[in-house]
Order: sequence, then structure tokens, then C-alpha cells
Amino acid sequence: MAGLASLLNSDLGRQIIGGISNQTGASESSTANVLGMALPLLTGAMKKNASSPQGAQGLLNAINSKHDGSILDNLGGFFGGGVDQDALSDGAGILGHLLGGKQSSVENTLSSKSGLDAGTVSQILKIAAPLILGYLGKETRQNSVNDQGGLNSLLGSMLGGQPKENQSLIASLIDSDGDGSVLDDVAGMVIGANKKKGGIGGLLGGLFK
Repeated sequence: MAGLASLLNSDLGRQIIGGISNQTGASESSTANVLGMALPLLTGAMKKNASSPQGAQGLLNAINSKHDGSILDNLGGFFGGGVDQDALSDGAGILGHLLGGKQSSVENTLSSKSGLDAGTVSQILKIAAPLILGYLGKETRQNSVNDQGGLNSLLGSMLGGQPKENQSLIASLIDSDGDGSVLDDVAGMVIGANKKKGGIGGLLGGLFK
């Protein structure tokens, strides 16, 4: 399957970038820049969660119910007239579970890397979160993925093919210090923050029960 880098360069990706740009007022190039960093981060967090049988099953349950990919079949309707509050609330909930108390740190990091203010970055992430889950759901159905091994393989494929400027970001998602926290490693790599103990597995589990 196509990786996230290919997704952003596809017709579907350009629709997503254009729609989010129109919604937030950020330029398409800045929007694409944020998404280029944020999508691997969110996908890497999901892949880490799927490394446990419980986390993988929870993610599959979420995909098979609310996030089955149908959101991508009508992007015109999703963006038309502005993204509705239900979609924004859904995105905020996803981010809250994925990032937890580190959400502000992640938004500030992406803000400093992209040049956009953190509030705009937050809006981009809220809109993108249900779309990336929908993309995962669509690929899951098309590839007949129904178990932990298949899900991990699919998420790994999505993380492949990143441009050079994102490779160090992707590498940091492997949790280099082994403490269970993807986001601490990303923050440490990008802004030189001291790593703190903690993890996102439980937060992800709460989302995908």
C-alpha cells in the first residue's frame, strides 16, 4: 500500500490539504508541512499501541465501527460549508487520547517547526485525526486485515517512504530509550527536552476499547 508520504502527494491528499487549509486559513504549503510531521507521529503512536494484543484489538474494533474509511468517500461533504462541530469534537477526542497531557507540547513543537501558531496547528490536528483513522480503516478493509500481525504490518507500511527531512522523526517513534513513551522521544529529538517517564499505551487503550 502507499505510505503517508505518497498519500499527501495523491489526489486524496491534495483534497485533504486543500480542505484543511480552507478551514484553518493556513497556506496549503504550511498545512502540508504540519501534516507531513503529524501523520507519522499519530500513526507511530497507533503502531506502538497495536504492539499489544489488547491494543490491536481495540484499534480494530474502532476501525470496524466508527472509523471504517467512509469519511474519505465524501470529502466534499466533510469540508463543504466548514467542518462541523461533531467532526471537530471527534478529532479533539482522538488527540486527547493519543497525546494526553503532552498535546500542548506536541502542538508547540509542530508550531516551532512549521512557523504556524500553535492554535492553528491544533485545528489542523483536530481535523486530520479522524481522517487518518479513516484512511487506516479504508486500508484495513481493502487489505482484509483482521488480526494483530496484519495491523502492525499495515501501520509499518504507512510509515514507510518518508522524505529525508522526516526520517529522524520517524526513527524517534521507535521509542529509543525503551520507556514506553513515543512522544517523549519525539520531543527530546526535536526540541532537546529531557525525557520523562510515562507512556501513551493506556491512553490509546482508552480510546480504542
